[in-house]
Amino acid sequence: MTNTLMSIQIIPKHNETEVIPLVDEAIKVIDQSGLKYEVHPLETTIEGEMNACLILIEQINERMAELECESIISQIKFYHVPEGITMESLTEKYKE
Repeated sequence: MTNTLMSIQIIPKHNETEVIPLVDEAIKVIDQSGLKYEVHPLETTIEGEMNACLILIEQINERMAELECESIISQIKFYHVPEGITMESLTEKYKE
C-alpha cells in the first residue's frame, strides 16, 4: 500500500506556448511514472511512496525546462500516512 497522496498544480511560463499544452506535457510525465493518478480541472492527484512523489516533481520540472519554460510554479500538497493511504479511502463515500 502507498503512504502518500500528492496533488500538484503547475503554472509554467513560456512566451510562445499556451499553458494547457505544457500542462499536458506534465501529465505525460506523470503517466510515464507508473504511479496511480487522477487528473482534475485544477490539479492532478498522485498516489505513491513519498520518495517517488518527490522524484516526480523533479521530473516534471525538468521536462518544463526542456520545453524552455522561463519559470515554473509548482503548487504541491501532501497527505502522508505511514500505515498507508489511497485516494479511494478519502473519496469513496462521495461516489455513487
